[in-house]
Parts: sequence; C-alpha cells; structure tokens
Amino acid sequence: MNSPSFWLDSLGPIEKRPPLAGDLSADVAIAGGGYTGLWTAYYLAKADPSKRVVVLEAEYCGFGASGRNGGWASGLFPVSEAKLSRRFGPDAAAAMHRALGDTVDEVGRVAAAEGIDCDYAKGGTLSLVRSTVQLRRAQGDPGFVDADTAKAMCRATDVLGGVYSEHCAALHPAKLVRGLAETVERLGVTIHEGTRVEEIKTGQIKTMRGTVTAPTIVRALEGYTAGLAGHRRDIAPVYSLMIVTEPLPEEFWQRVGLARRETFTDERRLVIYGQRTADDRLAFGGRGAPYHFGSKIRPEYDLVPEVFEALRATLTELFGIDPPIAYRWGGPLGIPRDWMPSVGLRDGIAWAGGYVGDGVAAANLAGRTLADLILGVDSDLTRLPWVGHRSRRWEPEPARWLGINVGLRATALLDAFDRRRAA
Repeated sequence: MNSPSFWLDSLGPIEKRPPLAGDLSADVAIAGGGYTGLWTAYYLAKADPSKRVVVLEAEYCGFGASGRNGGWASGLFPVSEAKLSRRFGPDAAAAMHRALGDTVDEVGRVAAAEGIDCDYAKGGTLSLVRSTVQLRRAQGDPGFVDADTAKAMCRATDVLGGVYSEHCAALHPAKLVRGLAETVERLGVTIHEGTRVEEIKTGQIKTMRGTVTAPTIVRALEGYTAGLAGHRRDIAPVYSLMIVTEPLPEEFWQRVGLARRETFTDERRLVIYGQRTADDRLAFGGRGAPYHFGSKIRPEYDLVPEVFEALRATLTELFGIDPPIAYRWGGPLGIPRDWMPSVGLRDGIAWAGGYVGDGVAAANLAGRTLADLILGVDSDLTRLPWVGHRSRRWEPEPARWLGINVGLRATALLDAFDRRRAA
C-alpha cells in the first residue's frame, strides 16, 4: 500500500483548512506548515499573544517531511562536535550539541503540556556495530557500548557492540505535527492550507491566492525551498524512503527487544533508521534514492521499488525475518552544501532548515530560536553557532546532479567494500 505515509494515513482523512482568500496583513507571516513553521508560531504565540501570526501551507500541515519522517526526535546534528569546534570554538560546539540534547525533552514536555498524544517514548538511540570493520571505527566513540550491553537493547544479528545516546525519543511524527497545528490555532495563530507560496521578499509573501504583508517573514520550507523563486541552489532536496511492517507478534519482540522503543541504526555509511512503533510495527527507512536533476520534486519520486526492496532485505538481514510490508513511501529532505543547518533573521526575513534528515527535534530548537530573534530577545539560543550561518550555494546543473548522485553511489560502494573486508 502506498500513501503520503503510514503516519498520515493512520490519522484518517485529512480536511484541509481554508486557503488564503485574498490579501492579508499580519505581524509575522510564515511560509511552511511543517515543524519549523509551527514551532515558530507556537513559541511566538506563547511569548506574545498579541502578535498576529499567519502560517501558509501549500498542501496541509505535515504533508512534507514533518509527516513522513522516521519519528526520531534526536539530539543528532549533521556536523560533528569536532568540526564545529574547529570552526566556532569548543564552547560553542558543546553548546550546540547540548541544546539539541535538551530539545528532545522539550518536545516531550510541550506534547504533554498541550495534550498532544504523539506516542513519545524516550528510549535513546542505538547504532549497532555488526562487523569488525565497524568495530574498529566505533570503539573510540564516547558512547560505545560492548556487545552484551547492545544486545540487551536490540538483539539483531551479528552484534559486536554499539554506540548509544540517551538523547532520542521515538514518536509518531504526524500526530505531533497535526497536534501542533491544532494547538497553535487554539493560541490564536491563523493557518491557511492549500496556499502555495510563490515568492518571498522583504515584507511580503506572494501566493496565487493573495499577498500577505508583514514586517517579519519566515521561510520554513525545508526540502521544498528549492521550488521557491530565487532559491533553487540553496537547498538540495534529496529523497529518503521508508517502509512499515504490519504489527509484529509478541514473540518477535521478546526475541528482538527494543522494550523502551529505542530507535536503531547501524554503523554503515549509507544512513538507515528504524523504530518500534507504539502499535508494534517496525518503521524503517534509509537513503539511496537518487537526487533529481534541477532539484525537481515530483510525487513519482516518492516510490523507488529497488530502494524499498533493499530496505526490506536489510530488515531480513538485521532480524532474520521476512516481514509483511504494509506501507511504502518517500519524500525529500533538505541538504545545504556544507551540511550545516542554520537559523537566522536578516532584513525582516527569517529562515531555518537544512536539517539533513535530523529535523524532528532541531526544528523545535529552530522555532524557539526564531521566536527569540523575532522578538529581539538576546538569549543563549540566539548565540548558538548555527544562528546567522550562511551555507554557500550548490553548484549549477549538471554539476549538482552529478556530484550528489556520485556521492550517494560512492557511499553504497564503500559499505559493500567494508562487507567484503569483514567477510
């Protein structure tokens, strides 16, 4: 079965909110009804209820990555602390990673406080070590655990150890984004769905249904940024695909574990990610789908049969099962040229994104940071190293298409080479 995602489909039919019905004025206008836009609206509304905040969404809240992701609210950041230290200094690097770790708890706190039942379970995340090659790479990691400790959490095949972090929670991403949309509406935020943003400039967001004028504009489009006029080379939309099994029997979970719903991956280079859902399915995804020329995004790109088959085969390899697959889907995530997410406000235009697939928690931190920037609050958040960062633009085509796809292919080949070395 194919749908925008298992997560969204599990919520039943979605009724879109009314679209924009002509020109409008506001204090803050937000382009994008995913996590970044909604968290920004939430913290603005909590801090200053008098502000008129309007969110514009092309489809419906959660249609993009916020309703399709793997459900990891993690403290992961795509730039290592060591690299951040070299560029920004050790104190700033530590603050960035600490803030993301704390954000995992903030997501859970707000969900509980606002009555958003998103199946939040903070079991941490485990990267399994399953070959001697991976073992050599992982042993120096401060989160390294031995084989017995790793197997106590997840009894996959060939486990030699693992790298564990407490800073991750599994959740139902669509319940979170839809619940957040309902919450911000209760707080007085206006959401217009079915309203595609065509152009952003100082003081204005232009759509086919009218123009919203506001002294502060927020661009929160993540992987869809490339479709905005003047932004085609800012963010590369790269696809990540997922499968979800039918509910698996209790004897499987007794054998495999994941009792605290720890999220899991392994130490291969081509990213995979999984979780045990609240209704005892395996939700499992990974990279490997191609980047499409000209940063194009189309519905048919969500479905790549060979990638779905590779994901199913990986579950068989990990757990010794041939699971019944209930859902298959995909979607674009946003990758900046230097893999460095950013948040900022300049000349009345704010932005956040480029999370490289780790945006469930990072978008919350971005929303809090944007709220402080917009309200003129000098805080620890506004001094984090991603604030004001500008990544250089991606190369023009065909260099962009060639470079990204060669990189994806090379990563897969390196994993195959490692498997041969370990055999």
